[in-house]
Amino acid sequence: MSSFFVNKLDKFINFTQLKNMKTADYIAFVIDRLPKGYVFTYADFITEVSQKEAVIKALNRMVASGKIAKLSKGKYYKPENTPFGNLQPNQAQVVKDLLEENGKTTGYLTGYSIYNQMGFTTQVSNMIQIGKNQVRPNFKRERYTISFVKQKNTITKENIPLLQLLDVIRYIKKIPDANINTSCKRVLAIIKNLSDKEINTLVRLALKYPPATRALLGALLEQLQQKKAAEPLFKSLNPITKYKLAGAAKAITTTEKWNIV
Repeated sequence: MSSFFVNKLDKFINFTQLKNMKTADYIAFVIDRLPKGYVFTYADFITEVSQKEAVIKALNRMVASGKIAKLSKGKYYKPENTPFGNLQPNQAQVVKDLLEENGKTTGYLTGYSIYNQMGFTTQVSNMIQIGKNQVRPNFKRERYTISFVKQKNTITKENIPLLQLLDVIRYIKKIPDANINTSCKRVLAIIKNLSDKEINTLVRLALKYPPATRALLGALLEQLQQKKAAEPLFKSLNPITKYKLAGAAKAITTTEKWNIV
């Protein structure tokens, strides 16, 4: 079993129990202890090249019996059974191989799933959007279309919530079943609960975002009496550029200063 997989699963499994087990028994033992919806591949179970065929056969037998389900080629998960059928894994599980590499965070969920999770819309989507420093073409994975948004900041586990919030501000016009007025009010409510340190980090990260994002964030911060925190954003903008965000003025009284129309 790969060391990365072991590190991920050691909270579920006592690995000293796996010694001397047959391949099929060993796989069943591990899977029995995985949480519902956990996604894995055959490679996670292989310690020797010669075992590959045996592992794949064992996993395919478990798919046929309904104990596990296939997400896509080479990817399996432990389904959660309901009266309405098997639940799909959550989106973070579906794309976790695109969010981490060798234990290091390299991407984060953004876009439609985050709009829903953060309370901006009730709509759900079959599109999974991922923020990464290096993007790649869109592709399909089971019922999902995976797309990418370029993130210029270094991505860490600690700053992901702030990057997600900045992405909301950046794409505020594109949030489904929402308008700029209500979305601005929701952003204000979220920022209001941030610490001074988080607000300063938010501003620092925003400096690598497009001017319209910086302008709207600055206006939102001033609305919350965070004028000093907003100063770097104001200084970063072209004073004659205007930003079209119809409806923002209904939620923010500082739009004129920030050239938001």
